[in-house]
Formats: sequence, structure tokens, C-alpha cells
Amino acid sequence: MSELARLRTWQRFTLAQRVGRGLTYVLAAVAVVWSLRTIEVIPEFLYDAPEQTADLFRRMWPIDWSFWHEMVAEALVETFHTATLGTIIALVLSVPVALLAARNVTPSPTLNLVAKFILVSSRSVNSLIWALLFVAVFGPGALAGTLAIAFRSIGFVGKLLAEAIEEAQRGPLEALTAAGAPRASILLKGYWPQVEPSFWSVALFRWDINIRESAVLGLVGAGGIGVALDTGLNNLYWDQVGLCLLVIFLVVIATEIATSAIRSRII
Repeated sequence: MSELARLRTWQRFTLAQRVGRGLTYVLAAVAVVWSLRTIEVIPEFLYDAPEQTADLFRRMWPIDWSFWHEMVAEALVETFHTATLGTIIALVLSVPVALLAARNVTPSPTLNLVAKFILVSSRSVNSLIWALLFVAVFGPGALAGTLAIAFRSIGFVGKLLAEAIEEAQRGPLEALTAAGAPRASILLKGYWPQVEPSFWSVALFRWDINIRESAVLGLVGAGGIGVALDTGLNNLYWDQVGLCLLVIFLVVIATEIATSAIRSRII
């Protein structure tokens, strides 16, 4: 009877699984403690952080609305231009890379690796780092910001587009191939109708992200509203900083609503 009861005892995890989960929790706790000691958190700074934050927001009010005409309006338009043009350049450049990365379109392992290396290299470098590199080459301005947005976006768009191409159904492709259609027709008539919704969805999503990223590229001299924000920070004009932050916040919300509405119509 005791043996039967033992066999009927249900346990969610085996002994090995329980030991593994316990070790995972211990290692996570050790990592957190080690990280806190490494970054050298100063308790005294944490104690008055709420007071300092409240004081900072008090300095931002009332907002200096005159700064809108002086700098923010023009910088905001430049931000939109930077994000939009950078996204368009990224879409144009990411399509051939995605075709090379898709194994069902390009069966060469060497070309696949080269394309994936380009995609990984683009994603692994932050947009601010790209901006610093292009500012050093082309000087400060919107050109550096546009190229930073473009090169950062290639990896994101190219990876998702390559995955969408690889998931294309084989039926229409085999029918076009059997009919003797050239390769260009197979791409345009076989692959494109299947990946078009994903392509435009990714494009809108990346444009939304690029609006947010281009808003801070001006902190490193790459143009946009970040330049106005950096000017206010350097001069300690917190009422101007408050205006810049408010504008960025409203723009992000507006672009999120707009892209969501457009995507719902496309998909």
C-alpha cells in the first residue's frame, strides 16, 4: 500500500529540475548582488533621489513657450525628416541584404553568412554610436543623424524581412517555376504578395522607433530636437528642457497612434 501511494504522489518537477531551478535562483541572486557592488551604488544619492527629482520638475515649470519658435519647431521638423529619410534608405538597402540572407532565395551558405553578418553588425551598434561615427566623418548635422538611423535600421528590417521571405508558401513559387517564369517574376509575383503585409508593418514599426531615436541623436550633434534639448541642458534652462521633453512625449504618442491605425488597415 505504501508503495502504491508513493507511485501515485504527483510532483510537478523532477529532482533534477528542482535542483536546476534552485541553482538558477542562486546564480541570479549572486549576479544581482555582484552587479550592485560593481556599479558602486551610493546609498546617500538614493535617499534624496525623490527630492531631487521633484526639485527638477519644479524648475521645468512654467514651460518657456517662447523657445518653441526660437528653436524647437524647426528642430522637430528636422527630426521627422531625419527619421523618415533614414527609414526609406534603410528599406532600400535592407531588401537586397534580406534576399541574400533568405535561404530559400539564396541557397549559397557563404552569401547567407555575409548577409547575416551585415544584419548583426547593424543591430549590434547603437544608433548613438552610429551617430558619433558619422558626425566624425560628415560633421554635425542632420546628415549624420539620417545615416545613423539608416544603418541602425538595416539589421532590424533586413532580419524580419528575411524571416518573412523564408516563411513564404512553396505552392505559388513552384507553380511559377514550373511555368517557366524568370527569377524576377518569381520574386515579384510569388514572394512579394506573401511578404508585402509584413514588409509594410515592419517599415511602419521601424519608422515609429526611428522617430524616438532621432529625437535624442542631437545630444551627440546629429541634428533634430535633441540639439534643442542639449542646448537647454548645457545652459541649465530647465524651462526649455521641459518644453523639449513635453514635445518629445507628445510626438511619440502621436506617432504610436498613427502607426497603429495604419498597420491595422494594412494587416
